[in-house]
Amino acid sequence: MSTTTEMRYVNAVTQALRDCMEQDPTVVVMGEDVANAGGSFKATRGLLDTFGPGRVIDTPISESAIASAAVGMALTGMKPVVEIMFMDFITLSMDALVNQAAKARYMFGGQGSVPMVLRTPHGGGLSAGPQHSQCLEAWLAHIPGLKVVCPSCPQDAYSLLRAAIADPDPVMFIEHKAMYANKGEVDTAKTARIGEARIARAGRDVTLVTYGATVNVCLKAADQLGKEGMEAEVVDLRSIQPWDKAAVLESLSRTHRAVVVHEAVQAFGVGAEIVATIADEGFDELDAPVLRVAAPFMPAPFASSLEKGYAVTVDRVMDAVRKTLA
Repeated sequence: MSTTTEMRYVNAVTQALRDCMEQDPTVVVMGEDVANAGGSFKATRGLLDTFGPGRVIDTPISESAIASAAVGMALTGMKPVVEIMFMDFITLSMDALVNQAAKARYMFGGQGSVPMVLRTPHGGGLSAGPQHSQCLEAWLAHIPGLKVVCPSCPQDAYSLLRAAIADPDPVMFIEHKAMYANKGEVDTAKTARIGEARIARAGRDVTLVTYGATVNVCLKAADQLGKEGMEAEVVDLRSIQPWDKAAVLESLSRTHRAVVVHEAVQAFGVGAEIVATIADEGFDELDAPVLRVAAPFMPAPFASSLEKGYAVTVDRVMDAVRKTLA
């Protein structure tokens, strides 16, 4: 019997939650409107009917309380999967995440772990304004003890969420609100490992290092560049902390040029860490400077016309590739 089905990104998230909850009674889902309403983007729709209010829990509107409760539950044997409605609101839960969840294993000498997952959507494209469009994953990746995952397709949304829930340490699972409707094949028997990148497209001339929604931007840019005789390799990091340094350096050894692409603000971002590592450990492979394509240093605009200028586009990625190949 086939385990492969076409489904939307959001439904892949739901299916991963459902399968984990069926197999492990310690997995609980909690957050604002996750039960009766099925979540802001309907990622938890139907779970209340199957598992009841004891395992699908509507919480008060307090991100601090939600995250703090999840840490306590995880320390005492549960596996809570928290939904924060928009990544922008993770600011209100940072004490629980940074000072408690991330530090517990270290402070207790390995005797206590925090097997919790925090799911949250980031990113623009929906004219949601500066308080509902931010990509703050670099904040989380900076904290020792937190793992950060950002899937770019329905298959990874399923497989990586299952890996996150199985992980003994806190995992921040970053989704993209504009990708929830994207369709793709999902094999529920397929597994994934946190910290392992994938080659989304093979190429010989330049390496595009990216994750999340900009994977699809890079793939479209690579297709267009191919018509101009330039073959770009697209490395989908999938996991930001830990990130697959070996895969990036291996790709660089084939192409000798690199462009790092992400939707988050460029300054002090994930791309800066990757570029620094390439300069340190892959310098001898470089035939040109490493470039970045990311958001400008400003809040995300509300007006759709301004947001289009703020966004990472196929044209911007192509321009960077042409520059590094010149």
